[in-house]
Amino acid sequence: MSSIYIHIPFCKQACHYCDFHFSTSLQRKEEMIQAIAKEIVLRKSELNEVIETIYFGGGTPSLLSTEELHYLIDTVYKNYSVIEHPEITLEANPDDLTKEKIQELAISPVNRLSIGIQSFFEEDLQTMNRSHNSEQAKNCLEEATRHFDNITVDLIYGIPNMSNERWQENLQTVFDFGINHISSYALTVEPKTALASFIRSGKYPNVSEELALEHFNILVAATEKNGFVNYEVSNFGKPNYFSKHNTSYWLGKSYLGFGPSAHSFNGKQRSWNVSNNIKYNKALRDNIIPNETETLSQNDVFNETIMIGLRTIWGIDLKHIENHFSTSFKDKLIANADKFIQKELLELTKDQKLKITKKGRFLADGIASDLFLVH
Repeated sequence: MSSIYIHIPFCKQACHYCDFHFSTSLQRKEEMIQAIAKEIVLRKSELNEVIETIYFGGGTPSLLSTEELHYLIDTVYKNYSVIEHPEITLEANPDDLTKEKIQELAISPVNRLSIGIQSFFEEDLQTMNRSHNSEQAKNCLEEATRHFDNITVDLIYGIPNMSNERWQENLQTVFDFGINHISSYALTVEPKTALASFIRSGKYPNVSEELALEHFNILVAATEKNGFVNYEVSNFGKPNYFSKHNTSYWLGKSYLGFGPSAHSFNGKQRSWNVSNNIKYNKALRDNIIPNETETLSQNDVFNETIMIGLRTIWGIDLKHIENHFSTSFKDKLIANADKFIQKELLELTKDQKLKITKKGRFLADGIASDLFLVH
């Protein structure tokens, strides 16, 4: 089983913290949709496996009309083998999810919404330069939950000046709407963003790891109390509502990414498309796939296995490490992990799985990087 990711590189406005590839000009939207459809067709020989998930990310995919979404989904179906009931996710902003839009999506092939709420407080939304307000966030959830059972909400924690009480209120609002999945991330300062510039100039306070840890601990406790499973460091789902698409990434399955800046992976090679809308469109007009490819070394594959494994409840299967790499790789991993086991940040289970503990969860990426093998 494999997955397809479709990157829609358009947004109404730029969020101050975002460093994803997008354009705020929609003038070339129709041309872009045609180019993505052509890429989908041109690359069909790259993947012989059955598709089980389709994910529209961005950018802001909810800027597409339902007709445009239908067109791209139909192009996938015409060129790939797709399971009978695939998970089809659409990332969406609350201001796009009007009552009419939600009703249209409800009768489309899209069966999962990923809604970028981030916060229910006006001050936070304005600070982040989000295109929606608190009222739109609540209105869209009220309507979306009438038509969709499978909804995930994005929330950001660790925002300077956000009190623990305000963070708890954000979470409680999501729980009160009966949402079954939450993706939540600490506010991160990426180098070339407006947020980074504001912090450098003293216009905005720097983020605090201590505050982020406080909020993360509140998040873990509150979601657990409400029946969620923290199945990946940043993802919390009730049973049967885990993201099938993202889980396929974390389990190391193959996927194809279409659209500018999209990445693909086939188990041995990784490729990425050019992060430029004009260059992307021009290449596809000439029937050229505008991407670069790298073949991963054994160490690269091992390090990725460690990174994604430690972030999930499934951990790292030491039998898999031994079978796919070597006994020496496994022995080295166990030796390097020992100090974290002693500190109760990692645990080695009876069935030979190396897993992050609740105590170590917030530190998962740092622990993983310490276990990497470097030439």
